[in-house]
Amino acid sequence: MSNYKPVPEGKDPILWEIAQKRASFKNHAIVYVIVNAFLWAVWYITAGQTNQGEGGSYPWPIWTTLGWGIGIAFHYAAAYVSPKVNATEREYDKLKNKQ
Repeated sequence: MSNYKPVPEGKDPILWEIAQKRASFKNHAIVYVIVNAFLWAVWYITAGQTNQGEGGSYPWPIWTTLGWGIGIAFHYAAAYVSPKVNATEREYDKLKNKQ
């Protein structure tokens, strides 16, 4: 089941799909920045209150930043880097050309 809205009448379906993927990525990136900024702020504020010597506390938000960052990178690739036509259409065109 797709989270994308159906293509409005008069719009190019391929361009509409690309636009939806890019809008979805932008929303995802905004949430990523806000949540990770919050986590790093929590770590920064609470780091001085831990009892871990002069080195400070372990920067635990690095794991969410890196892990989620990998997901964001794949989302970016799907929205901006990958070919503009989906894989099913490419395969269909290949099969049709072989006939």
